[in-house]
Amino acid sequence: MTMTNLSSSLISTLSGEYYTDPGIFALEQERVFEAMWFCVARASDLSRPGQFRTCQVGRESVLVSRSRDGSVRAFLNVCRHRGAKLCTEESGEVKRAFQCPYHAWTYGLDGKLVAAPNLTSMPDVDRVGYGLVGVHVREWLGYVWVCLAEVPPSFEEDVIGAVVERLGDVESIGNYGIDDLRVGRRITYDVQANWKLIIENFMECYHCATIHPELTEVLPEFADGYAAQFFVGHGAEFGEGVEGFTVDGSEGLGRIPGVAEGQDRRYYAITVRPQVFINLVPDHVIFHRMFPMAHDRTVVECDWLYLPHVVDGGADVERSVELFHRVNQQDFDACERTQPGMSSRVYASGGVLVPSEHHIGAFHTWLQNKLGA
Repeated sequence: MTMTNLSSSLISTLSGEYYTDPGIFALEQERVFEAMWFCVARASDLSRPGQFRTCQVGRESVLVSRSRDGSVRAFLNVCRHRGAKLCTEESGEVKRAFQCPYHAWTYGLDGKLVAAPNLTSMPDVDRVGYGLVGVHVREWLGYVWVCLAEVPPSFEEDVIGAVVERLGDVESIGNYGIDDLRVGRRITYDVQANWKLIIENFMECYHCATIHPELTEVLPEFADGYAAQFFVGHGAEFGEGVEGFTVDGSEGLGRIPGVAEGQDRRYYAITVRPQVFINLVPDHVIFHRMFPMAHDRTVVECDWLYLPHVVDGGADVERSVELFHRVNQQDFDACERTQPGMSSRVYASGGVLVPSEHHIGAFHTWLQNKLGA
């Protein structure tokens, strides 16, 4: 008898192999990460022409850079000559061009092949045809999103639509002016767990009373096990006597001017599949980007975004950073404790979800449809 026969109120999960099988992870790389819009960088990290970042998107290394005309361009980070990785650093800045460290083939910021040893003696070489291979790029919420698909899905439906599905409209997130906020702190976490365990953890609050004492002090309703994504437009309300979204509930840094009265003293959480979490509170925004590296390893880059005068003026953001940093550590520790169990015979047929975790069941259905399972 399977676990799902034990109670009609329980929902079956994915089986353990979805978290441990490199073959399934390879399929996810192809049909999810390389097929969808994927958030790779904060646009302000590319403020000047020549500034670049390299990011892992599925099986590909992607080079994102600011071009001379001010636009952001993205390319597969592979030299067209012999396939060497063009930029080996995670970030940096070049003056005018990218040069391959292997044979010195050189590409302009627009991706065009501009120089190579003996190139002048090969006048028939198509400098555009042998330029870097570009990928689709969009900027939204002050972040750079790329899509490796030849024909990308609708950004409006997949990305903006995910926000509308959660908040009810796009204006609600526009109130926070995320494009104009500044990065006050960035922390990168190297999590030894499958990316889906992190997504699933973020989507439910059944665990909150167990592992998030600081968070449930600020947001008491989380102790009841219902997530911030409980229903459309729902924002968890600050507890009585809580002045701000800080580790000790003390006063925050002043409400973002555009935040509506109804959004004040509330926390909103948004999942943008496949790898973005957005957390909205009155005085700052916490923005997670996940980079699945292997079936059992996920790098998470988390930005704390504040009003410009807060960052430029050197205001103390430690209490607000510390709250969600602890939440991240608690969550990622739980995911790392769960990863070994995915290989156990106990989980060969999967586990179960309680009704308040129904969002996870919907996520599993979505994933299986993407994989053609």
